[in-house]
Parts: sequence; C-alpha cells; structure tokens
Amino acid sequence: METNQTDTKAIAPDDSLPEISFEELTPEMREACNRAGWKTLVPVQAKSIPYFLAGHDMMVQSRTGSGKTGAYILPIIQKINAQQNVAQALVLVPTRELALQVSREAEMLTKGTAIRTAVVYGGVGYNAQLEAFRGGAQLVIGTPGRILDHLLKNTLSLDNLKILIFDEADRMLSMGFYPDMVKIRKYIPSGKILSSMFSATFPPQVIRLADQFLHDSKLLSLSGNQVHIAEIEHIYYVVPGMRKDRSLVRVIEIENPSSAIIFCNTKDSVHYLSLVLKRFGYDADELSSDLAQSMREKVMARVRRGALRFLVATDVAARGIDIPDLSHVIQYEPPEDPEAYIHRAGRTGRMGSSGVAISVVAEMEKFKLQSIARYYNINMQERPLPNDEELERILAERITALLEGRLRARDNLQIERMRRFLPLARNLAQAEDELSLITMLLDDYYQQSLHAPPAPALETEEKPMADKKPKPQKPRPRSKNRSPHKPK
Repeated sequence: METNQTDTKAIAPDDSLPEISFEELTPEMREACNRAGWKTLVPVQAKSIPYFLAGHDMMVQSRTGSGKTGAYILPIIQKINAQQNVAQALVLVPTRELALQVSREAEMLTKGTAIRTAVVYGGVGYNAQLEAFRGGAQLVIGTPGRILDHLLKNTLSLDNLKILIFDEADRMLSMGFYPDMVKIRKYIPSGKILSSMFSATFPPQVIRLADQFLHDSKLLSLSGNQVHIAEIEHIYYVVPGMRKDRSLVRVIEIENPSSAIIFCNTKDSVHYLSLVLKRFGYDADELSSDLAQSMREKVMARVRRGALRFLVATDVAARGIDIPDLSHVIQYEPPEDPEAYIHRAGRTGRMGSSGVAISVVAEMEKFKLQSIARYYNINMQERPLPNDEELERILAERITALLEGRLRARDNLQIERMRRFLPLARNLAQAEDELSLITMLLDDYYQQSLHAPPAPALETEEKPMADKKPKPQKPRPRSKNRSPHKPK
C-alpha cells in the first residue's frame, strides 16, 4: 500500500464526519485489509470512507499515490451483495494502465470472497471481458470507450448498479472523454446511485461538470486550501546522446501530450528539432530570434489561438508567451541556469490543471538535472526509454481504441456500405506482400487522429471524420433539354 500522503490539512464539508480508524471498519473491510497486509488506514481512506458508508456523493481531492484506490474499493466491498451475479459497482478510469492497476488492487482485497472483478479496456479482444460478465462480475473497472461499446452491444447491463466511481476525474471530464461520459450516463439507472470522483486536482471546469454525474456532492480536499493549485509531475528519460532526437520522438509517442513547449538552449537546436518533428508528422513550429518577423507573428497567432500542438523555442524566444491549457513542458536540453528549470516547468499546470515536466537527458546531463532537483527539493522520477516492443504495444492499443470508437459512431447504413470492402480486407490481411497497404492506412489514420493541430483534434474526438456533414453544394443549373417533371 502506498502511503506517501504528505498533506496534513484538509478541507471537509460543513457537516463533516469524524475519521474512521482501522478498528472501526466493518469485519468485511478489516478482512480485506488483512489480505492486503494493511495494518492502518492512510489519511484519504480514514477521512473519505465515513462519507461513503453514510451514502454521500463526494469529490475527493488527494495526490497520486496516496492510497485513494483503497478508499473506494473498501466501501465497495462492504456495499456489494456477493450473492447477486450482476454488475453493482462501476469504476471508470482514463487509461488501460490505471484499469489494470485498480483491478490488481481490487483482486487483492477481494481474494477468497465471492466478489468477482471484470477489467475492461480497448485495444484487446472482447472474449475475456465477455467471459467475466457471463461469470457474474459484480465490480467492473474500465475505460469509457470500451465500457460504452459493451453497453451499446447489450453485453453489459448497469440496471443493478449501486456505486459509480470516477478515478482521475480531471481527465475523465476532459474534452477527450466527456462525449463518451455523457453517453454512458444514459445507461445509469435513474434511482439513487452512490457516486464519487477522485482526483489530484479539481479545476473549476471539472467542478462545474461534476453536477451532471453527482447528486448534492460534497468536497473533501486533503490539500488544505490548495484545491485549485496545479500538481506538476517531474519526469526524466536518460537517452543515447547521439540519438537524442529519435529518443524524443519515442518519448512523445509514449507520453502523447496534447500540447507542449519544447525548450532548447540554442537557436540551431530549435531549428533542427523543429524540422525533425515536422518531418515525422507532428504539428510543430519553431520560435527563435532568427525567425523573420512575419513568420514569428504567424507562429504567435497559432499559439494565441491554442492551435499549435508543439512549440519548439529557446528561453528568450518563449519569454512572455502564455499557452492556455499547456499539458506538458519538455526540456530537450537542461537549462544552463538552474532557476530556468523552475520557470520552464511552471508554464504547465496553470489554473488548477495538472501538468507534466519532462526532461530528455544524455548520461552526463543527468547529473546536472539531479543537482537541480536536490537544490529545489523536486521529486523527479526517472522512466526507462521504451523499447520497440513496448512502443508497438502501446501504439497498437491506442489505434485499436480509436478505430473502435469510430466504428461505434457509424449508423447501420454506413456499416452496410463498408461491408463492400470486407472481402478485400480479408485478402489484404492474408497476403504478406500487401501488408504494406494496411500499414500505410493505419499510419495515415493515426497521424490524422493524434498528430493533428489541437483544435481539429478536439473536433475529431467529438465527431468522427467519417460522420461529418458535407458542405452544402450549390444547386446545379437545370438542363434546358430536361423535362421538369422527369427526374434524371
């Protein structure tokens, strides 16, 4: 159990409830803790579980790694009727990785009981998930897209739902997931469902949208008065010095930032890296003092509109630029001045959003970065550069989920139309020489879906390209030789 919860102050509802101790837990919850080897409760569990047991809808703010999964799994164990083999609790999460993480903890806490768990996410086959539903899973953990797939196909029913949890709610109510969340809401029973949201941050837009899913909710924050203070995650990758540009591309593919400033120390590096990213298909542009004023104004116009995904810049060129909703700051080269790291990283995580600061460093640069981390007391995590197999797996899951979402949005007529190509698709898949055609189509679709400028990308997420209405065409002039009573 992770216990690195460092917050000591909390904001509780006006009608606050006292904390619960380990000894005060119900026998079922104590047995679950014993199975996991937990001897005490961490703050987020001790403070939030009483509200669950009292039947209150909650917004719980707690940092990543604070033990929040246990804070909702333990009450779920208490409230599920293990004798009813139907879905009674649904936990919605934004990523496959989090779905697996939550399911592992749930299975550890429910081991030896009659409670069964189904973990559901896109990018993989349906058989194991269908088998879990048929086996009577009472706890379902999954990503919105695949959950919606099962609801539309009637392979999952929420008619007996008692509990609904949104983990990482700030991401669950982002533009990327919100349309699916609205559709899922239609399948939630109209009766009282105990619903709660957990998040490291609760930006104002999330609090506004929460009322659509929660009833008379209460806010419990374990961060004192810092409810809207952004949380920045600091990460670094150690990469081969001679292939730093290709390593950055690999990091971008894995992290998949929605928008970022990429900092370089010199104008030459800015220009070179900008060309590399453009050639790879990214929506990127550069900003340096060498840029002609007309070009600089064009780049700045895109920045102000929020229509540029990656801006490559030096510290001097980026001074005074404020990009709204910047998800990532990437440092291609560590700054010469340690204080510049703070200024760079502080450009993300504005206005209550969470942010990520990534540094890509060669082996010798790592020591300089670690020195900055020690000086400013920054918890900086090293991540291994993904290998080919890991990158291929993640890309396969991602594009499969995108394609499933696009297929899900098609109506019966469109499905009938696409069946014309089923024999061709089967032949291409079986012919080794023709695989390059399928590979090219997948690559093109991936580029259009994930590497487009931010504004079109959001439009694509809400309405698949295939379903956009064509522009109205001007009526063709009527032929003088055609009778007005006889259609052509």
